[in-house]
Formats: sequence, C-alpha cells, structure tokens
Amino acid sequence: MASSLLFPKLLVFVVAGVLPAISSSPGLGCYRSIISFGDSLADTGNALHLARSAGRSTHAGSLPYGQTHFRRPTGRFSDGRLVIDFVAERLGLPYVAPYYGDDGGGSVEDFRKGVNFAVGGATALDGSFFEGRGMGSNFPNESLGVQLGLFKELLPSLCYTSSDCKEFLGNSLVLMGEIGGNDYNHPFFMGKDLEEIKDFVPLVIEEIVSAISELIHLGAVTILVPGNFPIGCLPAYLTKFQSSDKEAYDPSTGCLNWLNEFSQYHNEQLQLKLDHLRELHPRTKIIYVDYYNAAVRFYQSPNKFGFEGQVFRACCGGGGTHNYNSSALCSSNTKVCDDPSSYASWDGLHFTEAAYRWIFKSIADGSFTVPKLDISCPSLALNEHMECPVLSSELPHLKIDA
Repeated sequence: MASSLLFPKLLVFVVAGVLPAISSSPGLGCYRSIISFGDSLADTGNALHLARSAGRSTHAGSLPYGQTHFRRPTGRFSDGRLVIDFVAERLGLPYVAPYYGDDGGGSVEDFRKGVNFAVGGATALDGSFFEGRGMGSNFPNESLGVQLGLFKELLPSLCYTSSDCKEFLGNSLVLMGEIGGNDYNHPFFMGKDLEEIKDFVPLVIEEIVSAISELIHLGAVTILVPGNFPIGCLPAYLTKFQSSDKEAYDPSTGCLNWLNEFSQYHNEQLQLKLDHLRELHPRTKIIYVDYYNAAVRFYQSPNKFGFEGQVFRACCGGGGTHNYNSSALCSSNTKVCDDPSSYASWDGLHFTEAAYRWIFKSIADGSFTVPKLDISCPSLALNEHMECPVLSSELPHLKIDA
C-alpha cells in the first residue's frame, strides 16, 4: 500500500527444517530457515530499501519506528519486533533477511537461513486489478504473485536439484497470510462502497488458494493460513468511520460492528476454501490461524494484556480521539507515548511489538489454530542454536492435533 496506508495484512512464512518425529511431548521442533512473503506485517526492510533506491522516504525508515527493540529504524512498521521476528527467535534463527537488501540480506548463504519477500503495502491482487476499477496506479508492484515469482527464481540457488527443492519445501512450515488486508484497506480509505469491496473477497481468496496450491506443487506439506484482523478496532478505521450511532459499536469491545463483520466474512469464506483444499490435498497439513480472535481479545480485556485501556489510541500519531491523523502520520515530528508496551496500536494501522508478541504466542501454543499446532524447539529452553540434520528420507512433523 502507499506509505500512508501501510497495513499489516499479508504474511507468508516458509520455515524450513526437519522434526525428528511426531511426539505428544512439547519441545520437539527444529527448523533451518524462514522464508517470508507478505506486507508490512512481515516486512523486515524491503519497503525501506525500495524507497531509498527510488529516492523516496518511508515512515518505517526513521525513528520512532524501531525504537523499542532495535533502537533504530529497520524498515519494520512497528516500534520493535514483528511476529516473524518472534518466530525466528523461537527457532534460534537469525532475523529474516529482506530480499531487497538492507539490514543483513544479500548472499545465498544468508538466504538459506531465511529470506523475506514481504513489502509494506503489498496486496494479494495485482495493481492492475485496482487500476482497472478506477482506483489509480499508486499500488506497489509487489503483489503476492510477484513475490512468489521472485521466490521461484531464487529457489534453484537455495537447492540444487528438483528433488532437493521439494525436500527443502517439504521440510518447511509455511505461514500464508494474513493476505488481503491491503486489498480492502485501499478501497475503504478511498471511500468505496462496502458492497463493492465485498465483491473483492472471492478474488482475494482465490489468489490465496492459487499461491497455496503452487507451494504445494513445489513441495510444501505444512501450511499455516491466518485470517483477517478485526479492522473495526483499529484507530485508523475508528477515526475514518467514526459514528454518532452507539448501535454501530460492539458494546463488548467498542469496535465498529460492520467493519468487524466484514473481516469475519473474509475469514469465513477463506475457511470454506481451505476445507476444499484439504480435500484435494489430504497429505498436506493446512492449518487455519485465527488472527481475528487472537487480536480481538485486546479489546475485550485490555488490562489482561497490559494495555491499560489504551487499545483505541495509537501510541504514535498526530492527535485526535484515537491519536490518528492521516495528514500527520507517525514520524519523528509526532508525539510518541511514553510506554509503547501499554498500547496495542503503534501508529493506528500497525500493532506494537507488545501486541505482536501476544499474536505470536497464539500461534506458537496453538490456542488459535485449527487444528491445534505447537511450533517449538529445544533451543528455546536452552537459549542456544541447535543444528538439526536433514535426512532425505524424512519429512517434517509437527505436533498437530486432529
């Protein structure tokens, strides 16, 4: 999405490795690489590098972005770490190198340990789709299809033969999504009609299904597919669509009902398609990750997560009821809250590191995955890197409850 609407709606990980066996005990899991596709939810520096190459600036390229953990801007659209960073830490791997450079990427050897194709603002659908519907041509040319194409070009450098590449992906955990958010954010903030945007949903989901199918063809055997977030709870949406009608808001959360219902509609349709994919590929583990309910807890019980009621205000923003102003986005010139960990929203569109940590935990312990998933590694407990041998006769196994 354009820099003013860089929203974390797409994420794909491929975490390559091998697990020695299926086990009912926790702590079994060791992976060799993370490969990521997506948007600003997963971008670890690509949008920043592309902007600099084009002589442009991006919000994530300057403080206060990155202030919490890295103490400097890294191109992440948050005050600190993202879900992908917590996954890397859990697995004892380096932070995932951005494909386009900056912050640690570049060599094939680096990319074998992890490579990130995610670009802030990316959509599932190609930019030509939106241009053809009169929404302009300012959409990033880094859609899911483009990113997948780059990965396919790089793949022969990461593995040497067709069977090696199938093994590489066969020993992988794929996190596909959450994709499609920017496909909706653009038209919503342009003032497009809800029913028109709703018509995009089947097309967005078809792109997800197509990407999953292609990855399965390449050799992926375990795929996590997150759903959409509750966008009706985000400061940017609460500001844009503020209503004097109290009935428009959910009394249990304070979020806008109609926007959250839209997110749920996307998620319901996605799950139906995933059910069909499971029928077509019974040997592939396709796991739905319920990002919606993992995040909606922040608004139901903010104090439980340490947010102290600061869930409807951005930590960094240009003022107003929700501290979000599209004309004064988070930057070095706007006020930043004293304690980002007490806020769920970083800049009105993206979450804080604290919120991302909770979302990661919901993935790692299987609380919001169907079927239940546990990704863990002994190196977490030992706090040291663990090398795992890759045997050609072995495929990865996860602790997955039917």
